[in-house]
Amino acid sequence: MRKGIAFGVATALAVAAMVLGAFGVLIESGARSHGRLDRYASAAAVVHGKQSVTVVKGSGDSKQSESRPLVEKNRVPVAQAAALKAVAGVGDAVADFSVPVVVAGGTPSTLTGHGWDSAKLTPATLAAGTAPASAHDVVLDTGSATRLGVHPGSEIALQIGGAPENYRVCGVSDGGPTSTLYFTQQQAGTLSGHPDRADALVVLPAPHAHVSISALKQAAPGLAVATGAARGDVEDPRIQTGRADELAMYGSLGGAGLLVALLVVSGLLDLSVRDRTRELAVMRAVGATPRQVRRVIVREMAAIAVPAAALGGVASLGLGALLKSVMTAQGVLPAGSSLSLSPIPVLGSALVTVAAAVGTAWLATRRVSKIRPVQALGETAVEPTRLPRWRVVTGLVFVVLGAAMLVLTFAAGGQAAQSSLSGLVISLMWAVALLGPWIARAGVRVLGAPLRRFSPVAGGLAAASSRAAAVRMAAVITPIALALSFGAVQLFAQTTSTKATSAQARDGMRADRVLMSSGPGIPHAAYDAAKAVPGVRDVTAVKRTTVVMPVWNLDTSLQSLQAQGLEGGAAGTLDPKVTAGSLAGLNEPGTVALSSMVAHDVEIGDTQQLWLGDGTPVTLKVVALYDHGFGFGDVLLPRALVAAHATTALDDYVLVNGDGDLSSLSERFAGLHAATASDYGRTLTEQARHDGLVGLIAVVAIAGFILVGVVTTLGVATASRRRELTLLRLVGATRGQLLRALRLETVIILGTGTVAGAAVAGLTLFAFAAGVTGLPMLSIPPLACAALVAAVAVPGAAAVLVPGRRILARRSPRIE
Repeated sequence: MRKGIAFGVATALAVAAMVLGAFGVLIESGARSHGRLDRYASAAAVVHGKQSVTVVKGSGDSKQSESRPLVEKNRVPVAQAAALKAVAGVGDAVADFSVPVVVAGGTPSTLTGHGWDSAKLTPATLAAGTAPASAHDVVLDTGSATRLGVHPGSEIALQIGGAPENYRVCGVSDGGPTSTLYFTQQQAGTLSGHPDRADALVVLPAPHAHVSISALKQAAPGLAVATGAARGDVEDPRIQTGRADELAMYGSLGGAGLLVALLVVSGLLDLSVRDRTRELAVMRAVGATPRQVRRVIVREMAAIAVPAAALGGVASLGLGALLKSVMTAQGVLPAGSSLSLSPIPVLGSALVTVAAAVGTAWLATRRVSKIRPVQALGETAVEPTRLPRWRVVTGLVFVVLGAAMLVLTFAAGGQAAQSSLSGLVISLMWAVALLGPWIARAGVRVLGAPLRRFSPVAGGLAAASSRAAAVRMAAVITPIALALSFGAVQLFAQTTSTKATSAQARDGMRADRVLMSSGPGIPHAAYDAAKAVPGVRDVTAVKRTTVVMPVWNLDTSLQSLQAQGLEGGAAGTLDPKVTAGSLAGLNEPGTVALSSMVAHDVEIGDTQQLWLGDGTPVTLKVVALYDHGFGFGDVLLPRALVAAHATTALDDYVLVNGDGDLSSLSERFAGLHAATASDYGRTLTEQARHDGLVGLIAVVAIAGFILVGVVTTLGVATASRRRELTLLRLVGATRGQLLRALRLETVIILGTGTVAGAAVAGLTLFAFAAGVTGLPMLSIPPLACAALVAAVAVPGAAAVLVPGRRILARRSPRIE
């Protein structure tokens, strides 16, 4: 293999291993990451409610279980502490309550309140004053007391579940976490809204005693017992909550990266083997057996692939760390998520890359190694024009699969349509790769005629060369089409989804103003106060959550769905495009409204089973169906039902209709402010963009590899034409004519690849817009589209013209 071609192959393999290994790093980090362990560090164990919903389907050998994480705290009975204290070696079992507190006056600041019993967890000791003794006594940590300028005996206004109230600072603690205050244990339970159920029961060991974890599990049936690093998941549940979705997303992107790598590497290696067809034909002509020919190529490929894959595998640790750092900095991953680096991603990505390279090289040499020696020599002169039967049949199968996925997307809609999109784009891309020579010949027919008229000699050479080498041209068209289709689908699906969220929220907003909070939430008392303001007609309190529900998604499976709890005149403040029933029915307990994305065959009056945010199963009556799930979530519930099973009872926002003066509310409640409906819409749009950052950041890595594949494949294809270009020089073509022919041939290649990629992306995005978002038009920013095409076309053109110039630079050409 020539040095230039070997270098290109090695580069592509190294980048493939690096990208695959980077996703391995993200998967391993997500699986091993735990919440930050701070207040529970001294605990022998933490007893908590199970933070997932699990459903078992089937029986016997076909028995399967499916789980989804919970976003709200699944609390534990405080009474269970007595049984835990009776376990040998247990010194105490502390019921831990967490209450978000806003300090009113001046610039509002947020603290976390706990019961005084939990001060022993850190432990926090009194630096001044006394422990809280009455309902309105609090102890602040030293840092917060200094920042707020208070001391024992001072009065402080705290907003918890209603309007701010005055509390007496009875003491200042030292040794505990910052931004913390302590109430009496009884008051902390009362303020949490669930005095009989704690966030967790923290088990402290007796001095010099050992606590049996199995005994704790027996003493707490139906509850979970966390030990070691898993205690941090109870203290800071954000990482655990998002772990399942993150791992699924990383696995999906890793699988996409693997398929992309196979497409790019297979085409590249096929070109490198075709460059050696003459050499292999001579080997067959002088008596080499097919097995000997294959062994030579496979050994050479292994010699290139092993060091390249090893280098890429090691570099994947750095790329994985960089991706995770960027995601954390952008806020799409919790700040406490840790990075795990081990040899597993390095070895895994290297083995996969080597196996792909060696396997593809073996497949590429099968045909030329099995044909007769005389026929093998003929193969060096003329490229075969007919595609192998297996390639045609397989390509047509993928076309049929893509068509089936397209029909399913339009017919099913909702979650089923969304799930079929990945299958649609993959099927179409494999069809393009397998049927590439047909696409290449079609591109030559369309673009060849105008190029010949533009430049008769150079255009004729370009068209003739492209037509004669359709198989080689297909190998370079495939990565171009892949780069454009993959990048366009990922980028413009996100912009279309964001547009759908913004458009649905804007069109369905009937409220004049929205009350929002700069703190942890809005006390429900603000909703009651807003109803009493003169001039206000309709008021709706809204509380967001996530529920788990069985959804038909090519099969019935558990899905985590965005939900909102509503209270008040929802029909007057918002309209999620109700198609059946009425939102007024949500004023009755035990009711639910569903979006068309998840409703499937549900009708008004049917019952729907789901699990609330803390895992409580409920069966609710369906009172409304609506279309705008992007803008308002897939599930609407009575606000009281959501609040009773949420981590806090604070509302997320309050919708107000009318021209009443709301300034008194902003003065009464800390952090509360009124925004216009358009301001609220912009907030939702920014949130939708933020939610899509994880996928976009990860996709950049795959797109980068595809771009490397485009450049490398085009460079290898051009370098392998040294003999052809030199022969044209010897028969009379000038250097200028050949350079112009290369430029025009590049136009054919890039134009055909762009059209093929745009067709795949267009079909997929159109199906996404119509079948999933319900939008009549896609959201494709022109500048982003132009930048995407330029990002592929400019390096691609350089990869053809730079080596082409070097090949034609010799004044005295000779055939080597």
